[in-house]
Amino acid sequence: MNAIALGPLLISLPRLYAVGCALLLLLCARLLLGLPRRAQQRWFLGLVLIWLVGARVGHVLLNMESYSVAPLDALKVWQPGYHGLWGMIAGLAWTLWALRTRLLAMGGAMALLVATSSLWLVLVTVSPLGSHFAVDTLPEVTLEDVEGNKMALSSLTDSGDLIIVNLWATWCPPCLREMPLLEEADQRDGVSVVVVNQGEELLPLVRYLAEQQLEFRYALRDPSQQLLALFEAPGLPTSVLFDRQGNTLDVHVGELTRADLDRWLQD
Repeated sequence: MNAIALGPLLISLPRLYAVGCALLLLLCARLLLGLPRRAQQRWFLGLVLIWLVGARVGHVLLNMESYSVAPLDALKVWQPGYHGLWGMIAGLAWTLWALRTRLLAMGGAMALLVATSSLWLVLVTVSPLGSHFAVDTLPEVTLEDVEGNKMALSSLTDSGDLIIVNLWATWCPPCLREMPLLEEADQRDGVSVVVVNQGEELLPLVRYLAEQQLEFRYALRDPSQQLLALFEAPGLPTSVLFDRQGNTLDVHVGELTRADLDRWLQD
């Protein structure tokens, strides 16, 4: 899992780790660098901004093919998509400039920045607060589609496609934002997308799909939220990628981006 729930809030683990590392950097800077308060505030606030800009630009450049389809997505800074190495390089450049008259403090600040950025990368990789996949394979669950037909999820392996199972609801704004992307993915060769509505009546589900002119081969209902429990999902939306044999490859909690989907379907 790449997110945890704190009460009603769904928090991205990479962002949570980033906040923790930033606070650690601030604490160490206050204790070790010996900078005047005003100079330290200027350096640290500028560092946070420059790091975020550099990390975002790096992610966009490395995923240019995805963002070239919808360039304005690069400005959606609330979405996932920050590259830690690019952020660290931008932060080092800012530190060189901001502390150029304080060589000792500049060296210490650069060392602290490298250490905390490396710690963030390790935490994102190891994900100590995350959990293992709750299911190893497509669950043996039978659900109904919007027309009332029964469908066993495990039967999807007969298609030989990569399978994306997406848990969503009409009251969930991030769910609705990613629906057009999921519809595009469903139209790709070798990909089957299953959108499983969680806990709602048939009418709002059908009305939403009709109003947005969204067509999925597999639009299913899960009124008792069986899959939410089986996947141990902390919230919506949750998407699970299965290989052609139905084995779990990855789980993403929160809004999917075009870059996320392209990475899933190209790896």
